[in-house]
Amino acid sequence: MKMLIKTVALTSLLVATSLYAAEAAKAAEPAKDAVKLVDINAKVTDADRIAKEDLGTKKEVTESTLGLRKSDIYKEGKDTAGVKTDYSRPAPGTSTKFERAYENAPPMIPHSVDGLLPITKGNNQCIGCHMPAEAKSMGLGATPIPQSHMTDYRPTTVYKDGELVKEGKTVGMNGELGNVGDIKLAKVKKLDHLYQGRFNCSQCHAPQSKGDTVVGNTFKGEFKNNGEKSSSNLIDVMNEGVK
Repeated sequence: MKMLIKTVALTSLLVATSLYAAEAAKAAEPAKDAVKLVDINAKVTDADRIAKEDLGTKKEVTESTLGLRKSDIYKEGKDTAGVKTDYSRPAPGTSTKFERAYENAPPMIPHSVDGLLPITKGNNQCIGCHMPAEAKSMGLGATPIPQSHMTDYRPTTVYKDGELVKEGKTVGMNGELGNVGDIKLAKVKKLDHLYQGRFNCSQCHAPQSKGDTVVGNTFKGEFKNNGEKSSSNLIDVMNEGVK
């Protein structure tokens, strides 16, 4: 009887301990909207730097201040050199995301790309982490490829009976469409895989060097909400201004 009581007590203690550990682990997890972002434009848009470097605010600009040099062009010598570019960054999965430059801007790559480039149709290591299913399993670490990249927006085009046909309409002087520019909206074709027109990730997404910018920047991106600093809503606004 005493052994049974001890067993029940021990079991209750283990259950309570497990529940406590689970709650503690859950409390330690970051909130879904608590993505830590690095604003790569913070130093570039510094007010003091802009006041010093924005030539548009100056009443007089001398030729010695033009260009991207940081030294007097009349005193250039062996000590004048460009800023060193350093692309060494943390390995994938250990870096912090960069804030997008503006709404739906292609996010910059915050991690090292050693061994990941070049990207080809048959060898794309990016999708191993960034396809939606894989990215979800990595928590807040990987940015999922948006639905716009799984959508074919190109008009269906065929060559039939000597005529160019787009979206079922003949293109040409005597056709239903005068030219291809008359197509405003193609029929959207949603896919369950990455659209091959977007297979080359590095065409829009680029790794960032650790070097400082040469000049200040007065541009500041606008976002409808803070969530868009780390995500894309392009699939919802693709046709804004077209319909």
